[in-house]
Amino acid sequence: MATKPPKGDPVQDAPQVAEPKRAAAGLPAIGHTLRMAQQQMGVRRTALTLLRVNQKDGFDCPGCAWPEPEHRHKAEFCENGAKAVAEEATLRRVTPEFFAAHPVADLSGRSGYWLGQQGRLTHPMYLPEGGTHYEPVSWERAFGIVAEEIAALSSPDKAVFYTSGRTSNEAAFLYQLFARELGTNNLPDCSNMCHESSGSALVETLGVGKGSVLLEDLHKADLIIVAGQNPGTNHPRMLSALEKAKAGGAKVISVNPLPEAGLERFKNPQTPQGLLKGAALTDLFLQIRIGGDQALFRILNKLILAAHDTASGAGTASGAASGADSGTSAIDEDFIREHTHGFEEFAAAARAADWDETLRATGLSREEIEQALGMVLASRRTIVCWAMGLTQHKHAVPTIREVVNFLLLRGNIGRPGAGVCPVRGHSNVQGDRTMGIFERPAPAFLDALEKEFGFAPPREHGFDVVRAIRALRDGEAKVFFAMGGNFVSASPDTEVTEAAMRRARLTVHVSTKLNRSHVVTGARALILPTLGRTERDLQAGGEQFVTVEDSMGMVHASRGRLAPASPHLRSEPAIVCGLGRRVLGADSVVPWEGFEKDYATIRDRIARVVPGFEDFNARVARPGGFALPHAPRDERRFPTVTGKANFTAAPVEYPELPEGRLLLQTLRSHDQYNTTIYGLDDRYRGITGGRRVVLVHPEDARALGFPEGSYVDLVSEWKDGVERRAPGFRVVHYPTPRGCSAAYYPETNVLVPLDATADTSNTPASKSVVVRLEGHTGSRLEQSATD
Repeated sequence: MATKPPKGDPVQDAPQVAEPKRAAAGLPAIGHTLRMAQQQMGVRRTALTLLRVNQKDGFDCPGCAWPEPEHRHKAEFCENGAKAVAEEATLRRVTPEFFAAHPVADLSGRSGYWLGQQGRLTHPMYLPEGGTHYEPVSWERAFGIVAEEIAALSSPDKAVFYTSGRTSNEAAFLYQLFARELGTNNLPDCSNMCHESSGSALVETLGVGKGSVLLEDLHKADLIIVAGQNPGTNHPRMLSALEKAKAGGAKVISVNPLPEAGLERFKNPQTPQGLLKGAALTDLFLQIRIGGDQALFRILNKLILAAHDTASGAGTASGAASGADSGTSAIDEDFIREHTHGFEEFAAAARAADWDETLRATGLSREEIEQALGMVLASRRTIVCWAMGLTQHKHAVPTIREVVNFLLLRGNIGRPGAGVCPVRGHSNVQGDRTMGIFERPAPAFLDALEKEFGFAPPREHGFDVVRAIRALRDGEAKVFFAMGGNFVSASPDTEVTEAAMRRARLTVHVSTKLNRSHVVTGARALILPTLGRTERDLQAGGEQFVTVEDSMGMVHASRGRLAPASPHLRSEPAIVCGLGRRVLGADSVVPWEGFEKDYATIRDRIARVVPGFEDFNARVARPGGFALPHAPRDERRFPTVTGKANFTAAPVEYPELPEGRLLLQTLRSHDQYNTTIYGLDDRYRGITGGRRVVLVHPEDARALGFPEGSYVDLVSEWKDGVERRAPGFRVVHYPTPRGCSAAYYPETNVLVPLDATADTSNTPASKSVVVRLEGHTGSRLEQSATD
């Protein structure tokens, strides 16, 4: 039987600490999954719902973007995917009566965990200017309020339209169409905060800002390097792919500041052997210092070139044209000669890599790096996977470009079992970008949009996330509209972000559940409740389905089967269509009413605007969907400015650490998905009963005078001199690299300066924050509303 939501916030003043786990999944994962699902959905609903997750005739998991295999298990979901489904398909409800009983001032003092546990939103809600409570509002009145505030703007560029990665392809296409017909490219999205650095680096070097591998490529690889990523918590189904690759003879190198249970051993709950013993996944663990990845790949490139020079007898970069057998050479000379540009400059920079600087930047030993080199040289087919551990640094883009250099050097692009694999977080974040959710759209996309719909879309670039927050802070933006997500909790510099949101005239959130962003409002605020992935979508044209694109460019259908949580919900496409009719009026050239009735008509238009979606409706009707074209992968064609894959040469960068300070990375707990907090435990790291912990190497903690179990404030230091403080964190002695520490977000987003971003991509540098620890002098419990 489903349980009721908590009435009060749980006390988090005394987290318990045990030894970290050495294996992921297994029986504990099964038990935890069923317990949390039953609490939210009850027994029968749990069985009916989970058996449809990620099935060809079911719905796409609203969690991560990891792809599904061709042949699927009956239980094709992971523990955290089941938690995401349970929270969406919950029987708990947030009704108008709930809002009447809880003024916004009360809700703003609650934790994000408590807010999320209350259940599904059931009605459109409106907070009038000067009001203390949200009150129910009709859909037409809600659209009218948006229309009023937009009409009052002096320019469409004073409105911001944010997108979360859960939004379907159909809704995303309509959303960007609405914004551009209105007249703005202010379309920031969650990718700005995560894999923007990947896209920036990959477009420049390969010509396509996406990964170049399919799921079956991992099964064919000789070597898989997993860098800056914790799949055991963030993409647990990836562990099955690694297990299969290992069974086929692949080796795995994990590069990460923290040891992670999922990469040590995977106890596959789908097999008896997996439950009993599991499979060791990592062959070599390189426990790298935070931000040292560029230096690591640069020295590996130096060593690969040196191995080639030794074997070929050539001491200069001209060895690339020597004609040695590419099958045995340390580098793929034929590939470099025929398909790349910039090799000479790259090779000179790589050969100049300094060992002392490398060891200082990485914290690794020379022996560890040389062991990794041996595995690289023994591999014919190599894949590098990465996530936020590489993308959220000031030097993230040159780091990823160095990864590309590493793969190009041995011809590991456009070869089965090889390539780049940026592992996306949210389930359709990649699809949203494909559909045109981008503040800097390509001219060719705008040309296609203009040809199809007959209006001239704006050409001036819009705001990304960081620039949108600045615009709201500075009064340059007045309306903020979010299609999903929890913008306030996901963004950096929490106090600045919240103050910026409160300066808006209107904040609007399309949501399934309550979150922190609903209680940090502009002068007026709307909450528009929407259908979830699990729910049936009935429109005037009959039952509809939507589509999504996974992390590897596979597009497939998603069909919900549950009855909607409330008859007052509308689908995301229907909400955008209603918005388009009311805001743009009779002069709009877009057939909003027809799109709302039949999503197939939306897909017909997508097919004529977005390359790779030709004959969209017919192709997506096939079970499992279809793969989008990827020129580097499919034909070794590189649509870059040079027409070839580009080697690059950039100075090696890594974070400098002042004396007596620590380098902090923000991360997720295992009971968390992005900003959604499912529980207060992180069992793989041995933490239970609380989230305000900071993981510190025992020697660093002792040197700073903080024994295990002491309480500290985390204070970040940046060049602007502003004090940013996160109070009341329990010190946990943990096997981090010396000088490095870790703590959970969103609690620590307050420490990340808004202007501390990655060069080129402007992604917040949340993985390399310089902090000092100060003894906590207040009460042990510091219940932050941003938790």
